[in-house]
Amino acid sequence: MIERDDMTFPFEEYRGRIDALRARMKERLLDAVIITDPENIMYLTDYQTTGYSFFQALVVPLDGEPFMITRHLEESNVHARTWVEKTRPYEDNGDAIQRLVGSLKEFGLGKAAIGYERNSYFFPAYHQDRLRTAFTGGRLLDCFGIVEEGRIQKSCAEIDVMRKAARATEAGMQAGIEACQAGVTENEIGAAISSAMFRAGGEPPAVMPYVTSGPRTMIGHATWEGRIVQPGEHVFLEGGGCYRRYHTAMMRTVVLGGLSPAMERAQNRMLEALQKVESIIRPGLTVSDADNIVRNIISNTDDEGSLITRSGYSIGIAFPPSWDEGYIVSLMQGVSTTLKEGMTFHLLPWVWGVDGDKTVGISDTIYVTEDGCKSFFSMDREFTVKADQGAALKESNVDTLDTVRRRAAPKSEAKSGD
Repeated sequence: MIERDDMTFPFEEYRGRIDALRARMKERLLDAVIITDPENIMYLTDYQTTGYSFFQALVVPLDGEPFMITRHLEESNVHARTWVEKTRPYEDNGDAIQRLVGSLKEFGLGKAAIGYERNSYFFPAYHQDRLRTAFTGGRLLDCFGIVEEGRIQKSCAEIDVMRKAARATEAGMQAGIEACQAGVTENEIGAAISSAMFRAGGEPPAVMPYVTSGPRTMIGHATWEGRIVQPGEHVFLEGGGCYRRYHTAMMRTVVLGGLSPAMERAQNRMLEALQKVESIIRPGLTVSDADNIVRNIISNTDDEGSLITRSGYSIGIAFPPSWDEGYIVSLMQGVSTTLKEGMTFHLLPWVWGVDGDKTVGISDTIYVTEDGCKSFFSMDREFTVKADQGAALKESNVDTLDTVRRRAAPKSEAKSGD
């Protein structure tokens, strides 16, 4: 391991992560592990690249120096970012799996018991089939989750990095709320959120912000498509700020005009759910208990709308296509995982189907403390209600559209147009 002082975390943090991984390997009787999940590789080494669609692997032996298999182009990221000394790159027209098998033999692991992440998104079945065919001297065993056991509890240093991501999340959300006006497009709102996140120090997130308006809020995981926000409608916003691949996420709702009785009740239920679940979260509580608190408040009512998904998920390191760690642990019924200090969650008591055709949301990202939990955010949670602009739009449609679009644009663009 190359000891260096220019990585995301102090070198000793990475050494501790490798030591903890090796302790788990020893418990599972593994001589080495092949790590292919991009989040896990970054957690262990600080390695990142947008080129993770090409095969890449970190091999960690129980004894001896770890090494990486990467596309030749991506090898530069190993040297520039990580503590890893040994690399075995392959050319674009080369055979990545053959290079992996050859390297295992080169480093004395040809007859070893090797763990691999069987359900890693980026270790597809055809690669696994080729590995099993070519690696005949030793044993291949599924070790999925062996790195995630360490990732699930964030260190103090990781919490500090997530605070930087939270600053970007809040800046983007505030800009998005300000940009919501009748007459602007969803694209303009998305542009305002993205610009503000990046200007606040945020880096490219695993998912760009979600922006939908009016009836389009009922489409799951939809985002901007050029629709013009109409007077009297509402806008649903969800954004995830990112810093060094760590994320925090937030939902907010903007209403143009007055709140309907059902919308007001939905807001109050979400606020109550967040307040109650955050007041009881602490080490020792199960994720099922936390989910039940949220679900009982959101769904146990005669009002319109319901909670149709899990009520939260672990969040932290992420690459596209998703910013969550929900595959590690999600707040769902029947899950007995116990909360521990350092766990981080996006809590989302959102309501689907208010007034029959509206989705609204208020969410929070929190971290579990020694005796409770704390939010990464300080923004107001209530719906942002803005006066209906219908009359103004009818009187001077062109002038009003120009005005709101200048408000939605980044400050530098607005100044240049004055």
